[in-house]
Amino acid sequence: MISMPSEEKVAGYILRIIRKEWVEQVFERTKYYVGIRRKWKPNKIIFFVHKTMRGDAFIGYGVISNFQSFEELSEEERMKCKRWNWKGALDFVYVVRFEKPLLVKETFLGNSKLRGKYLHGLALTRKQADSILSMIERGERV
Repeated sequence: MISMPSEEKVAGYILRIIRKEWVEQVFERTKYYVGIRRKWKPNKIIFFVHKTMRGDAFIGYGVISNFQSFEELSEEERMKCKRWNWKGALDFVYVVRFEKPLLVKETFLGNSKLRGKYLHGLALTRKQADSILSMIERGERV
C-alpha cells in the first residue's frame, strides 16, 4: 500500500501527461501547465509518466525552478489555461528524457492498485524518488 508522505517528507511528485504534444512541450520548453494544486516548491523532483504500448511508463523527470500562478502567466498562457482548467505552470531548472521508458509496474508502484489517472499528482518520498532514479541509472527494463 502506498501512503501519502507528510508535506515535509515530500521530495517530489508524479505527473501523468496524457497528450503527446504536452510531452514534447515539457522537454522542449522545460515548462508544464498543471491542473492540480500541490505545494510546488523549487528543487522538488517531478517524474513524468506517459502511456506507452506496454502501459504507463516513466519517460523522464525535471527539477522545479518555480511555479507561476495563473495571474503571473501571459495573456496567451491564461487563455490556454482557461481552456484546459489549468491552475498555473511549473518551470524547470532542467528536464531529462529517459532513453528507454521505465514501466510503472516494474517499480515499487507495481504492487499498488494505483493506475492511470490515479498516479497524477502522487507525492513521493526521497526514498521512492531515489528508487526510480537508480532503476533508470542501472537500465532496469523488462
